[in-house]
Amino acid sequence: MRDFNHPDVSWENHTARQAQSRRFLQSIDDNFLMQVVKESTRNRALLDLVLTNKEGQVEDMKAGDRLSCSDHEMVEFRILRGGSWATSRIKTLELRRANFGLFKELLGGIPWARALEGRGVQE
Repeated sequence: MRDFNHPDVSWENHTARQAQSRRFLQSIDDNFLMQVVKESTRNRALLDLVLTNKEGQVEDMKAGDRLSCSDHEMVEFRILRGGSWATSRIKTLELRRANFGLFKELLGGIPWARALEGRGVQE
């Protein structure tokens, strides 16, 4: 949660007038995030955001009282952490232990690889 200060963003339409705000929206999309605050938090602007990567992870969202002399409204919400942990079965390669010399030797036996090497294509 943070004050992102993009008052030109329309969260309902997922659009923005300024380029910087459009880049901000694109970054949210690129990282598979969603914004869950629906009420304005400063005057009539929605500036205080709560971003999550999982629908239903945040609930009981409400903007309300102000803290001290701040012109922002406090945002209260509850984070759900239910569910079970799953063990991933995806295997990854340990490239630090790879034998690239053998790989290069094997590629050298392929005619098209030798042709690329002759054209100055480097590793």
